[in-house]
Formats: sequence, C-alpha cells, structure tokens
Amino acid sequence: MRALFSCTAIALFLSFSAISALAQNPGEIIDQYLKAAGGLKALSKVTTVSMEGTFFSERDGATGTYTFDTKAPNRYYTELDIVSEPGSTDGRDGAVARARVQHFILAYNGKSAWREDPAGSVSTLLGTDGQQVIAAAEYYNSHWIGLKKKGIGVAFMGRSNWGTRDVIQLELTTPAGIKREAYFDGQTHLLLKESAQLAGVNLEIIYDDYRKVDGVELPYKIEWHYGSESYVIEVSRAAINDDVREEVFNFPRNVQVPVTDLKSLFKEIADNQRAIEKIKEKYGGTRDEEQAELDGSGKVKSRTVNEYTFFYMDGEEISTLVKKNGSALSDSDQRKENEKAQKEIENAQKRATKKEAKEEKAAEEGQEDKEDHPGIEIFLRASQFKNPRRERFRGQDVLVFDFEPSPEFKPHKMAEDIVHNLAGVIWIDERAHQVARLEAYFVGDFRIGGGVLANLQKGTTLIFEQAYLNNEVWLPTYVEAHVKARVLLLKGLKENAVIRYSDYKKFNTNVIPTVVAPKQ
Repeated sequence: MRALFSCTAIALFLSFSAISALAQNPGEIIDQYLKAAGGLKALSKVTTVSMEGTFFSERDGATGTYTFDTKAPNRYYTELDIVSEPGSTDGRDGAVARARVQHFILAYNGKSAWREDPAGSVSTLLGTDGQQVIAAAEYYNSHWIGLKKKGIGVAFMGRSNWGTRDVIQLELTTPAGIKREAYFDGQTHLLLKESAQLAGVNLEIIYDDYRKVDGVELPYKIEWHYGSESYVIEVSRAAINDDVREEVFNFPRNVQVPVTDLKSLFKEIADNQRAIEKIKEKYGGTRDEEQAELDGSGKVKSRTVNEYTFFYMDGEEISTLVKKNGSALSDSDQRKENEKAQKEIENAQKRATKKEAKEEKAAEEGQEDKEDHPGIEIFLRASQFKNPRRERFRGQDVLVFDFEPSPEFKPHKMAEDIVHNLAGVIWIDERAHQVARLEAYFVGDFRIGGGVLANLQKGTTLIFEQAYLNNEVWLPTYVEAHVKARVLLLKGLKENAVIRYSDYKKFNTNVIPTVVAPKQ
C-alpha cells in the first residue's frame, strides 16, 4: 500500500510539474491568447484598430465620448472628451453656463509622444513619461506578435484568482525599461486586465464583453482607471483596418507655428555650433556613465557605473577613468588610465593635423571639404520636418520639430545614411538657435560593414541634451541610449546607457589632475 501511495504521489507530482512548466512558459501563454483572439493569421493582417464609445465617470458621474486608434507600425491615440453638465452657474455673473467639452488626449505620432490636458494645454512628453506612451504605442500595435524581435522581454509572473477566474500574469519590459503587466483568463485565454504607468500616472484597464470584429476579438466594455479617475466605457463601434489618417496622431493644428525658412535656421545653428567648438576647449568636467546589459526578458544581467574626468580638444572629448562602480582606481590602474588618455591626446592631435591638411588641399582646389559626420546640415538634407510648435523646455522658449527620413534624399556617405535612418524630435532654443534636446531612433536596421561588423537594430534610441553654461558656451549635460544590436553576426546585445555631465570648470591643470595637459 505504501509503495502504491508513493507511486501515485510521484505520478501526481510529475503531472503537476509538467502542467506548471507548460503554464509558466510565456510563449505558450501568448500562443493560447493569439489563438483565442482570432489566430495568428488574422492578427498579423491588422494594420489599424479603431474604437469609439461613451463613458461615465465613477467619481462624479460625468459623461463623454471615448476614441481609441492605433496604426502600424507605432501610431497611438486615446481621447476622452469629458462633457460638463449644463446648468451650472458661471462664477462671474451667476449666469447659467452651457455644457462644455474638455479633451484629454494621449498620443504618439511615430516621432513625438504628446498630451492634451483638460485645460487645453498641449505639450510634448519627455523622459519616462514619453517613453511610457511610446511603449503603449508599440504594445498595442504588436497584437502580441514578434515581441522578441521588437526587443520586448516577456516574463511569467504567476497565477492567481480574480473573483472566480483563474488568472495568468505576464510582465513585459521594453528596451527602455518600461514595464506592463498583462493578466489572461485561464479558461478563455483572452486578456482580462492590464496595468502600467502611462505619462507618469498609474493606469489599470479591465476588458470584458469580447466580440468578433473581422475575425478578431475586441472588448466592448472597458474600465479605465487612471490615477484617481475611473471611467466605465461602452464601445459602440469597433473596426479593423479602417483608413485611419496620419493627421489623427499629429499635434492639433492650432498649436503649430509657421516656420518660413528652415534652411537659414539650420545654417545658423550649424554656424553657432562651430563657433563654440574652440570655447569648449577651455572646459573640463566629470562624466558619469551607467551601463546595464539586459537579458531576453528585459531584466538586468549586469550593471556598471564608471566616473571619468574629461576635457575637449580639437572637437573631441578626451577622457580618463577615475572610478569604477563607486570605487577609486588603484595607483597602478590609474597610471594605466592616464597613459590611455595621453595616447588619446596624441591620436586626436594626429587627426586634427590630418584634417587641417585635407581642408587646406580642398581650399587650394576650390572645393568645399565635407566631413563625414552627422552634423545638423545633414539633418536638413536627409530629413523632412513636421509639426513645428513652440513650447517651454528647461525654462526657455524652444521651437520643436518632428523629423523623419525624406523619401527624396539619397545618401552617399555613412553619416548621411545614419541620419536618413533616423526619426524623432528636435528642440531648438529660440533665442540662441542651438539644439537643446534631440530624441532619435532608427526606423530600420542599420548595418555597419554590411552587417558583418555590427547591425544596429530597428528601435535603437538616442537622447541628447545640452545647456548654456557660464554665460558663454553650450555643453552636453545628458545622454541616454537604448541599444539593440548584433555584433560580428553572432552576439546579440541589449544595453541601456545613461551619461550625465557635471562639474564643468574652465580648463586648467588643477581641474584634471589625472592627465597631462595637451601640447600647445
């Protein structure tokens, strides 16, 4: 009897383990959802999703209309039009006010994440707030297909009960570290609930009353819990692959401003940038670099934090490592780093001499020497600019443009090819005509050495900021990068990096004690 009991227990344990292993495989869970939601074939053909309906607020009973649109590859638009009740009095003279509509919009047009608040203020979303809206755009357009290719990690988080329902939880993590929790019905395998942060606010969405629309299951009842607000949405119309115009996702026309002469503006920016290169050589400072390598599920495999001292010479940044993961280097290691920095100086001087000779030769032959680096002039030729608008950034008035590859431009050099593969947003200080901030991402894979040396994958992102310091010079303050790459045809790489510049001082031998001053 004891032997029979032991065998039965082992069999039950093995059966339970097999079932648990299957349930804990995110790929299996996603496959079950895809099958339940309409099948891989139907979902892979979805290019647009449109939903319209009405809602009421659980907090104050306010009513309004709901609009949701997505468009491949990464457009996203959510709008709640909140209708105030007529009959309230106007505080100025006691007159009865008419009903009015307040718009709340979150959107991504493929370049800029933006928001319109109920007061009517429209602004570009920056930093994590913007990344959260971009992540939502990528997520809703994926339909849970090809997440790994997009660099989105998926992890099994567990099973639980929600009322009478068995719920399976997955966690998604984007290359930028933005997370989203998804909860699936263990019986129907459809999505029950999502939770994430959206534009800096906690969001929970509950889905119910699924119906087939052109072979795809869509929810007709939605609960939208956003911060302290809760809205119950009844969808009245849902459509797959409708013709959704690009204008839906763009900034409202009333916030756009006319810019008549982009060429002159960008020429002045380029001239200003060249003018400060020599001034920059008077400055040195500290650079902190944090790098995190991610695994396939988006979790951090390794993290390093390094501190450098640096100065500028001949347009280059000469750096010396002084701390590694918060600890100062040993004397012998510091000597080695100083020697590396000295070698950097010598190489920079050689490149500067070579560059001067090239420029002199070009001048003698009556030709203009065009350098192969992604300067601001190349952006003007390789990109087309949209949605010009005026905003405030770091306390300054700025002109903001979205940019994307110009279909008419044909690149001939690597720098032109790089810029022509970028889309994003650029902030220009309106008074100084300098670039205050740049966000850019690769719209497709970019191959170096034909892809043999490296392949920067679609979605690789760069953020750059600089500021006006000491009343004389614009200097870098912040760089952020989210890199997806394949190196030497073999190694896949997912890495995030954040660089912060600080402690700028005019250059002298006391500022950078670890390196020899450049030769005069």
